[in-house]
Amino acid sequence: MSFYKFGDYENVSSKVIKEIQINLIDWYMKNHRKLPWRENQNPYYIWISEVMLQQTRVETVIPYFLNFINKFPNIKALANANEEDVLKAWEGLGYYSRAKNLHRGAKMICDEFLGLIPKNQKEIQKIIGIGPYTAGAILSIAYDQPVPAVDGNVMRVFSRLFYIKEDIGANKTRKEMERLGEVLVSRENPSFFNQALMELGAMICIPKNPKCIACPLFSQCMGRKLGVQHTLPIKNKKIKKREVNLEVALLWNENKFFIVKRSSQGLLANLWALPSVEREKNIEEGKTIILELEENYGMIVEKEKFLFQKEHIFTHLKWNMKVYLYKLIKSSIVEYPENGWIDKEEIEKYTFPTAFMKILKEIKKLV
Repeated sequence: MSFYKFGDYENVSSKVIKEIQINLIDWYMKNHRKLPWRENQNPYYIWISEVMLQQTRVETVIPYFLNFINKFPNIKALANANEEDVLKAWEGLGYYSRAKNLHRGAKMICDEFLGLIPKNQKEIQKIIGIGPYTAGAILSIAYDQPVPAVDGNVMRVFSRLFYIKEDIGANKTRKEMERLGEVLVSRENPSFFNQALMELGAMICIPKNPKCIACPLFSQCMGRKLGVQHTLPIKNKKIKKREVNLEVALLWNENKFFIVKRSSQGLLANLWALPSVEREKNIEEGKTIILELEENYGMIVEKEKFLFQKEHIFTHLKWNMKVYLYKLIKSSIVEYPENGWIDKEEIEKYTFPTAFMKILKEIKKLV
């Protein structure tokens, strides 16, 4: 009943391939959204936009993209920038390792590729932070090379279009879909073809309630013909997120509050935050952070009151953050870990991760 058997990607008929290519490209030319990174084929713009768009909505990305390009208009400007400035431009997007990899990747491009993003598939994937999907997007959109760009949206389209029942979270499935992408990608217009697949997954073949009646692949889609499009793609249940109970200190002294710079290793590395620590079990609430302040910063503090609670969800982690107000009794001068006292007007000078921006937003209302 299907014109495709999983793994048998080389035997998809040339007629079907041509129909898919024509229908997709024609639909894209008539219906695609006008986005700032689509105004030309600048590989730097495409690289930045694709990294920003990972796990982030287009509407959110647009102002960040425009601001980022304004501050770092080309690869050389990004490579020569301070990491702190790059992270500040990224503030609020989350997943800060993406910004760090962009910065490191720009340096690598300047050092090893004369400041030009390579046109070779093997070379481009040597750049820090550029994997198969991002490489495919850059090579096809900027350089018109027939290279597939298969991300989660595209895998969802393929799952429904070809009635693929394998788990899309499995590495084997991803590789098979990349091979399928190699067979399907248009040789005449790979740029529009790949962008059409991305656009289709974002606008029409959406996770819930796909808009099948408006789909340019309506007549080819096996999932729709079988009435199972709503059940695809197949993805095994996610691992339950680990919950961490954090105590966070709002420590005031002479109209300023205390901030610390997180370690250069691990989660939210090198970003600024309020002092925080995972609460120890079987100990009074608000006490663990008092011990942390004394041990790491030589501060004697007194708890005044509990303020509020906030949550923040990472990919495999959930923070339950309880914020307490403390009064400074005695302090020592500690250079490391890096720390400082700032007032609320100085918040914009520092790069805080989204988790702590939620807290700072509430603090602004209190003071």
